[in-house]
Amino acid sequence: MLARAARLVLPAVWLGLIVGISLIEAPLKFQAPGITVPLGLGIGRLVFAAMNVAEAALAVLLVTAAFASRAPRAERILSLVLTAVLAVKALAIRPMMHATTDAVIAGESEGGSGLHYLYIAADGLLVVGLVALLSLSARSLLRRTDAVGVGAERSRVG
Repeated sequence: MLARAARLVLPAVWLGLIVGISLIEAPLKFQAPGITVPLGLGIGRLVFAAMNVAEAALAVLLVTAAFASRAPRAERILSLVLTAVLAVKALAIRPMMHATTDAVIAGESEGGSGLHYLYIAADGLLVVGLVALLSLSARSLLRRTDAVGVGAERSRVG
């Protein structure tokens, strides 16, 4: 029962995390008074490192819930794909971005790396995938609830 509920709660929390940090906080921090690009990048590195840790925990719990609750195959596969996208984002793209942000923070460069677009694309894939997963999970769980309700109704009638 807990694993089935987690199939809805975990992707919703993960989606909210991405929307809150990547789509709202990250662009707005550079508009705050007194925030320079190097300072904003330093803050961003801390925030995104923490976010990636939280995402990793959510991904592990999500995959565990999908397999423990015997979710439909599509949900299990999508949860694994989302975990793989997160791994690429956190373990490949973000570390490659460090050289660029190090140079900007040190005042050696004005920045402007295409790697940021890769990171944004990975977040975009996660958003689309999480919305799809929420839809699949909701449909699957509602079908199961309806089937249980019909079974209970039949046992009372019979």
